Amino acid sequence: MPAVPVPTLPPIAAEIEPARALAALAEALRASRGFAHKTDIPPVRAALDPAAADASARPPAWALALDPAWAATGPAASVPNGDDTAAIPLPASVGGGGHLLFAIEGLVEDFVARDPWFAGYSALMVNLSDIAAMGGRAIGVVDAIWATDAEAAAPVLAGLAAASARYGVPVLGGHSNLRAAHGQLAVAVLGHARALLSSFEARPGDTLMVVVDLRGAWRGEAPYWNASTQAPPDRLRADLARLPALAEAGLCRAAKDISMAGVLGSLLMMLEASGVGATVDLDALPAPPALAPAERLRWLQAFPSYGFVLSVAPDRVQAVQDHFAAAGLACAAVGRVEPGRALCLAAGSVPGLAPILLWDAGMQSFILPAAAAADRESVHG
Repeated sequence: MPAVPVPTLPPIAAEIEPARALAALAEALRASRGFAHKTDIPPVRAALDPAAADASARPPAWALALDPAWAATGPAASVPNGDDTAAIPLPASVGGGGHLLFAIEGLVEDFVARDPWFAGYSALMVNLSDIAAMGGRAIGVVDAIWATDAEAAAPVLAGLAAASARYGVPVLGGHSNLRAAHGQLAVAVLGHARALLSSFEARPGDTLMVVVDLRGAWRGEAPYWNASTQAPPDRLRADLARLPALAEAGLCRAAKDISMAGVLGSLLMMLEASGVGATVDLDALPAPPALAPAERLRWLQAFPSYGFVLSVAPDRVQAVQDHFAAAGLACAAVGRVEPGRALCLAAGSVPGLAPILLWDAGMQSFILPAAAAADRESVHG
């Protein structure tokens, strides 16, 4: 298959002072709301980890309920806390095995207030991305909505219903409060993976790849790239199915969906979970055609509707590119996984320009508590 040209970010070489431009991008990302929300995760996870540790010494209740004989042999543990979804291993006697996937997303209040229909739509869409990033297919969702009254809740629920219909994933139930002081929304999703992808499996020497749907447009002034609401429903469903197909073909080692932390924040989460580092060439990142240099930061912070970062063995890179190009999705190699814990930014268009440090998870945790990060270092360091 001939190579499909992929539009990329405006080259840093176009800047008068490329080194300063690269450093300014790194500083702006570290100060961004998306990064701030992710750095709130470690204390929450640390508070819950003791309960998980206390329960780990005995067969879990869920395993006993599924298959007592299988539970007695010690079922494989779920993936560590910190991935896109909880992943619960299933015995072959239940649905042929694989993993049950379970996740939840809450929407920030100002998003719900500013764009309620799209907030409802996005609540389902982001959950489906979490399931796909784990190599799974969604089964159904439940929602929890708070609103001041039924009129305020109506556009949120309409957006949720629209996404449910377009993606073919049912809303199975939920919780409602139409007498709340302000609006809020959370949606949880259940899925199943035959072959699991995880954020914890990237290895030094892997090629980092980014896949994104560029067939969209900005939604207002917010950092939301809408490649979903106008797309054919059959295409939306088929594109999501490409992630589990990738996992089942053994073409990808680790994956993460691109969340509100943007492409680099999402990549940083995967790298930290795997206990590795990387250098990313910003000039290689897929981006909308004719993106202006002034919009470079906006794109780096964007939730792209459909976007994933992948860690792929070098001999499988071409197969992965072909896999997504066949669906009209932009897919590009953007860097390489390295030993260490630092994520650095480079600009391939500027010869001799030294990479700039974005984040060193060995010095400051991003989403993992310090103890969990140390465990990853002992395994992969």
